[in-house]
Amino acid sequence: MATEIRVPTLGESVTEATVATWFKKPGDAVAVDEMLCELETDKVTVEVPSPAAGTLGEIVAAEGETVGVDALLATLQEGAGAPAKTEAPAKAAPAAAPSGGGQSIDVMVPTLGESVTEATVSSWFKKVGDSVTQDEMLCELETDKVSVEVPAPTSGVLSEILADEGATVEAGGKLAVMSAGDGAVAAAPTQGSGETAAPKAPAASDAGKGRDVEDAPSAKKLMAENNLSADQVTGSGRDGRVMKEDVQKALANPAPKAAPAAAAPRAPVAAEDAGREERVKMTRLRQTIARRLKDAQNTAAMLTTYNEVDMSATMALRKEYKELFEKKHGVKLGFMPFFTKACAHALKEVPEVNAEIDGTDIVYKNFVHMGIAVGTPSGLVVPVVRDADRMSFAEIEKKINELGARGRDGKLTMAEMQGGTFTISNGGVYGSLMSSPILNPPQSGILGMHKIQERPMVVNGEIVIRPMMYLALSYDHRVVDGKGAVTFLVRVKEALEDPRRLLMDL
Repeated sequence: MATEIRVPTLGESVTEATVATWFKKPGDAVAVDEMLCELETDKVTVEVPSPAAGTLGEIVAAEGETVGVDALLATLQEGAGAPAKTEAPAKAAPAAAPSGGGQSIDVMVPTLGESVTEATVSSWFKKVGDSVTQDEMLCELETDKVSVEVPAPTSGVLSEILADEGATVEAGGKLAVMSAGDGAVAAAPTQGSGETAAPKAPAASDAGKGRDVEDAPSAKKLMAENNLSADQVTGSGRDGRVMKEDVQKALANPAPKAAPAAAAPRAPVAAEDAGREERVKMTRLRQTIARRLKDAQNTAAMLTTYNEVDMSATMALRKEYKELFEKKHGVKLGFMPFFTKACAHALKEVPEVNAEIDGTDIVYKNFVHMGIAVGTPSGLVVPVVRDADRMSFAEIEKKINELGARGRDGKLTMAEMQGGTFTISNGGVYGSLMSSPILNPPQSGILGMHKIQERPMVVNGEIVIRPMMYLALSYDHRVVDGKGAVTFLVRVKEALEDPRRLLMDL
């Protein structure tokens, strides 16, 4: 029976697409849900799966053709591709693995998080030939924000690694192949299944190296029209394929802007020093931190104002109640709840510090999602305490401890680091006496805490020793005027020097 393959719904207001690539040719056997072709719209790339197992018949819309929604792409002869139908479940059904002897199981890239489409393979914990048990960690992937561990889908032997350490992989891509059951039997599919496993391994290898990848026809046309070469465009399509939107991005952000940084020569290094150097590739997290911090400096009109706070009253209150607090709430009372509550209080009086710019609009937030900067072995991350203005001291302390631990272990999710409206950075834990924090875009303010140090102060005409801390507020001068910034910092200072003001809402 012949089945028609038609263009699926492409999205709101999208009525047509270009056939970018056919993954199959007429006469090829296909399995259910196996990808047949890739369509390209103005906004997204859409893969068209096979609705049934069978043999691909006639291709009606060739690569490069423009097709409308529900247009006929090809025909499929059901039933003739029965071998493909039985092969697919054998690869993808981990549930059957324990009873199989040498059954091949694909290890795939898991979902990486909202808006995250690719990751870098940072470490393999196993090597080819190793025996693994179900849910044992095989490798670790690194995205712009978080690390993701990939567990074994079943027990067996790791027979092939398709993405080596350092390789970039897309969400849903294939990382490795496992063989379920006995190790001796498991090795056979990798070496001996000439019709199935052998052709796939080179394909995956080539994909990882970015070779023999056909760019989308519309992308090639646009590059030719604008005299762009493929090495001037970063491909975001399958296997690094250059898509139309990639060319449009390259045209919107011409390469000359980035050329000076990329082409800047490194200072000469003496021969005797070169042998004592170590070159380490920046992690994705470190690259993202560098890019975002530089973007903040380039985009915002950033300015910093300073003040100092006498921590005597806060320290005395904490000392008086810390044992009772820990006994009742099961967590130690630190300084962060005081600063979080003081900032939330000040943000209500100076709402522009809690706002952000969106085009020609200023968006005021009637809530406080407090970002707490956390140093980790991989770099700085900023988990968010949501609705911090509505939380108690104990709730804030528990949440900060939880997020801090997850950050240091690399277990934070994308959702836990998004949506912050203001940030607190505590450089004092490292001994910093004074610094100017950099904004966390698109936020308009960040408070820098520093080391508490005893200093001589004049109080009521007398010189006394007090525990003092410098506070620094960096703010976006496009949104926040100097008066608002100074007022905010003074309100924080007042709340910390007399914590009773927080109770009285003063």
